[in-house]
Amino acid sequence: MACFSRLQSRFLFFLIASMLFFEISKAGGEGSIRPEACDYRCLAASHQMPRLFFCSKYCAKCLCVPSGTYGHMEERPCYDNWTTKEGKPKCP
Repeated sequence: MACFSRLQSRFLFFLIASMLFFEISKAGGEGSIRPEACDYRCLAASHQMPRLFFCSKYCAKCLCVPSGTYGHMEERPCYDNWTTKEGKPKCP
């Protein structure tokens, strides 16, 4: 009976550890909207009115933002794939 209890405790430890790992690895990934991150990135944009409009639109569409206030778009494919007619990045 003691062996079964030890097996149960190991299983529970593994289960909890794996749940924590997956929760940490998903944080901030595609599809995880964080309104404060969108606000931080969008409010730092130059040319406030047009950029704020489009930045908010992309936040709503992509459900995520890259880290920081500019660049790092390769972190989020949804942002990275949006380009202008000239092939320049569309998102701030």
